[in-house]
Amino acid sequence: MINNKNMKNIGLEWQVRAIRGATTASENSVAAIREAVRELLDELEARNDINPELIISATFSATRDLDAVFPAAIARERPHWCNVPLLDVQQMHVEGSLPRCIRFLIHINWPAQVEIYHPYLRGAQNLRPDWNLAVAAAGEK
Repeated sequence: MINNKNMKNIGLEWQVRAIRGATTASENSVAAIREAVRELLDELEARNDINPELIISATFSATRDLDAVFPAAIARERPHWCNVPLLDVQQMHVEGSLPRCIRFLIHINWPAQVEIYHPYLRGAQNLRPDWNLAVAAAGEK
C-alpha cells in the first residue's frame, strides 16, 4: 500500500493527482445506490491500492433521478474514510444523458510515476471507453 512512510523510503516524486470514476444504480433506492457506490469504491481501492489517508478530497455527483441517499454518506461508512473531506453535488442534466449515474472526482497525493486506474462500471462503462478496465498513464488527461 502507498502510504506516508513509503513516500520517504522509495524516493518517488509525489504530486496531487485526480482519479475519476462512475457507475450506475439499478434504481433510486438507498439499497441500490449503496450497492453501486460500494462496488465503485471497492474497485477503486483494489485496483489502485489506495490509502485513504492520502486522499485530499472527494466529490460525488449524481444525476437528478438519484435522490434516495447521498453517495458521500456511503463513502463515509468505509474504513479510514471518516476524515476524508467529501462533497455531493447534482450532475448537470443534459437531455438523453446516462440515467441513474454516480460519478466521483478524487484528489489524492500520488507518486508521479505510478499509473492510475479510473473505474467506470456498469452502465457507465461507455462514458470513458478509453479508461474502462484500463490503466490511464501518469500525466494523461
